[in-house]
Order: sequence, then C-alpha cells, then structure tokens
Amino acid sequence: MAASDVVKKSSEILTSITLIKLLEGAAIVLVAYLLIVASERFNNWLSEKMPRRFRLIVRQGLPFWRAAVILAAVISLMKLFLHLSPNNILALTGTISLALGFAFKDYARSLIAGVVALFEVPYRMGDRVQIGEHYGPVVSYGLRGIRLRTPTDNIVTIPHNKIWTDPISNANDGALEAQVVTDFYLAHNVDIDRVMKILYQAAYTSQYTQLKLPIMVMIDENPWATHFMLKCYPIDARDEFIYKTDLLKRSKETFRKYGIAYPSVPAGFEEG
Repeated sequence: MAASDVVKKSSEILTSITLIKLLEGAAIVLVAYLLIVASERFNNWLSEKMPRRFRLIVRQGLPFWRAAVILAAVISLMKLFLHLSPNNILALTGTISLALGFAFKDYARSLIAGVVALFEVPYRMGDRVQIGEHYGPVVSYGLRGIRLRTPTDNIVTIPHNKIWTDPISNANDGALEAQVVTDFYLAHNVDIDRVMKILYQAAYTSQYTQLKLPIMVMIDENPWATHFMLKCYPIDARDEFIYKTDLLKRSKETFRKYGIAYPSVPAGFEEG
C-alpha cells in the first residue's frame, strides 16, 4: 500500500485531533480510573457491612463493574477520536487484532481468558483456589489476571490464560464455607475409637466450626503410621488457617493427656 493510501485511510478513521479532545480523553481516562478505585473501596466496605451470607455475593460483582467501566471508557474514547462507520469499525478491528496477535499475544490471550472466566466462573472474588503451586483466596480480579493471597501473606498475580493449561482447584466455589482437612499421623497401635472421639470433640468445641455442616473423621493406612483426616468447615472461609491451627492445638493437647503415641519414621524411609 502506498504512503498516500495509508494517510488517506488513516484520515478516514481518525477524527481531527484538537487540544480540547485530548483534554476530554484525559478526563475520560481519569474518571474511569477514579470510578474503578472508588467502586473497589465501596465494594470492600459494603461486603463487610452486609450480612455474612451475602459478603461473597457482593464481592463477586466487582469484576463485572470494573469491566463495564473500562468498556464504557474505551467506547467513549473511540467515539471521541474515531469515525465509527461500519467499514471503519471492521478495518479497525482487523488492525487491532493483527497488532495484538503479533505484539501482545500473551496479553491478548489473558484478556480473552479473563472474559471467558467471567462466564465460565472457574473462580470468583473470595474463592480459595489452587493454581499450580499457589493456594489462597482471590483478593483481586482484573481483566488480565487475578491475585491470590497465600498463607504466608504474599500476593501472587496469576494471568487468566492459566485456565487453558493448568488445573484449577476451587475449595468453596462461591460458598462462604470451605472444607478444611487436618491431617494426623499416629502410631499403628493407638486406640482408634478414642482418637476419633478426640478429633470429633476438637471440631465440635472449636469456636470456628460451622456446626450446620458435616464433621467427618476418615482413616487411611501408611506403612509407618495410621493417617487420620479430620474434615470439617469453618463458619467463615477466611478463618481457614487459624481454624486448622485451633484444631491441631486442641487435638494435640488431648493426645498428650491420654498418652497417644506418634509413629517413629524408619530412617531413610522418605528416600524409598
């Protein structure tokens, strides 16, 4: 294509750029940014003020609001700087797609995956998910990716395109409660009934336990130990780690009281 044709094509799509339009465009971007920041703060405040059972529902609306604000800002900027005839829209879409395909392939994949994730919902705000080696609640949901808060209070950013390649484990899937599994490894000759009673008692007496949901103790056998799994739910999934600590503390104190023995792991067992 000749240079004159490129100039002509650009002039057909672009409107005249003036200082007023540049200021209007800057104002649109600023307003969109302020709306996103204000909506996130309001959403955080409202989710804490609402009854506990509605907290996650409120939090899960934030990505849709953020996407709506960004979409409105992009449309406003396009109307301001572009002639949006059907032919121009088609040409512009093709140009943008080509540019994204070459220059921002991974970013574009993440954006597309983010839109898909809004509707397929592999995770939501407040969900406790495992992606790769990272586990924690979703504390932020952007167009490109999500941010998890790990048990060590680190923030991990994960792009949405992981939904194409990595399995995603969701512990609560939008529910307020998430099952907590606490593992205990005890000697083979322990009193099974007494241990199970202690574990049930630890769960039923914890201030964090959601008593409306089932409490279960399951047993598995390892070559060097009997594996007990206490499965129960905290009232609020945010208390997962402190809840597990409370269960361990209560159980271990009672084990010590009754002299329940821990196994001796044979030397070199871990190496096979």
